[in-house]
Amino acid sequence: MSARQIGFFALLAFALVALSGIVLRPLIPIDETRYVSVAWEMRVTGDWLVPHKNGAFYTDKPPLLFWLINLVWSVTGVSDLAARIVGPAFGLAVIAGTWGVGRRLWDDRTGARAAAVLSAFSIFAIYGGATMFDTLLASAVLLGIAALWSALVKGGGRQAWLVFGLALALGVYAKGPVILVHLLPVLLLSFLWAPEATRPPLGRILRGTGLALAVAMGLVALWVVPAAILGGPEYREMILWKQSSGRMVSSFAHARPWYWLAATLPLLLFPWIWSPALWRGLRRLDRTDPALRMIAIWALSGLVLFSLISGKQVHYLVPELPAVALLFAHALGRSAEDLSRPLAGIALPAALVLLGGVVAIAAAFGLIGSGDAALLRPAVSVVAAVVVLLLSAAVALRLPLSLGMVFLGLGLVLALNLGIGLTGLRQAYDARILASALTGQETKGIAVVGPKYHAEFNFPARLTQPVAELTPDALPDWLADHPEGKVLAPCALHVLPTPATREVQFNGQAWCLWEGPRD
Repeated sequence: MSARQIGFFALLAFALVALSGIVLRPLIPIDETRYVSVAWEMRVTGDWLVPHKNGAFYTDKPPLLFWLINLVWSVTGVSDLAARIVGPAFGLAVIAGTWGVGRRLWDDRTGARAAAVLSAFSIFAIYGGATMFDTLLASAVLLGIAALWSALVKGGGRQAWLVFGLALALGVYAKGPVILVHLLPVLLLSFLWAPEATRPPLGRILRGTGLALAVAMGLVALWVVPAAILGGPEYREMILWKQSSGRMVSSFAHARPWYWLAATLPLLLFPWIWSPALWRGLRRLDRTDPALRMIAIWALSGLVLFSLISGKQVHYLVPELPAVALLFAHALGRSAEDLSRPLAGIALPAALVLLGGVVAIAAAFGLIGSGDAALLRPAVSVVAAVVVLLLSAAVALRLPLSLGMVFLGLGLVLALNLGIGLTGLRQAYDARILASALTGQETKGIAVVGPKYHAEFNFPARLTQPVAELTPDALPDWLADHPEGKVLAPCALHVLPTPATREVQFNGQAWCLWEGPRD
């Protein structure tokens, strides 16, 4: 197969694996369930400017994802399957965009190979197939990178800076000011990568940057200004300052040590980082190549800056994965003799995948692990998922390197989707099971007692009124006002002396539901 054919195959394979995730696994709490519930509340309230979660302001994220979900619903009708198309659609856009950037930086062959490399990253396939913000943000980053290359190398002029401003605005709408963490270092360090012969004078770069920032602020103001006015002082303070500063300086969520992201790289870049053929190609790279320098700054600056920021999650680096894919694709072009010898590059990652399959089977049969292994029932389903893994590895070992890695990386994600969808893991994380008892019960009252409630059940139950969030001490007064109300709480809290009418395992703990009159 040609590189171009492999690139198209990678796009198709990613789409099919993402579709398998939509069909096989539920919305994963607490992130996916929360985001779809925010989109649902936007639809129910008709407030398109100020997102809400369970009746309260939702200031954690901007509205683009929620707008897009509602746009899809306006065409298809409301369903969780339709809502979950948005994330994978942008995952495909990121793969195609990486191909396009690779073609601009080098040639179409390198771009197609970069698309294959990116799709083979198992972490990208997992998060790219999820209902989250990272692929939206990555799309904006790719657009910004292409605009910077045009402005500083290809003489794109004012038009390129306008596109850069558009990319900044899209990034803010996708995930907030964090877009600057991904793009600003590439601009500020352009003297390290843009050739002096093509790089505009400093004054022109400053004017272009000012134009881009003005465009971005103008576009963002179309939402921020009316939202800040309607949301009031509390909402203004949260969206304009606390959300960004809180994560950067003193994280109120996901605080981890500075080295944590670097320690995750063997997982983040699997399976490619385990390929000896890739490392041989990396050693042969021409370090004076301007395009290579630009994408290296793009990839490394994201890793460094997010390592310094207090809050850290693996998926924060998803917008840097296209840069790594471009780097690896270019390196593979320098290692042509390895591309047709799969054993030179796939044997080690394939062995690691198979080892993981053996561990999964051992856990399913209770040979290792704790009581959580009971979720891996029926064991035959785990065996079936591991067989898919084995077949993917066997096929990968017989194919050229780039195509083989697509089979290996995406085969792993397909096996994970099967392992979730065909075992007890699906029910254990499916909010719809508990939500089915809450549907249409708002008039009687619904209360959640105990842990912080992330609106896990609002969309699955299609609730049109907020759920009461209570402490155990506040429950008696609420019950006096809602004698037939439904009460949901972790069973371990023992919030009511009467036996629960229903007990369900959800998101790692047993939840009890009390409903109807209580003595």
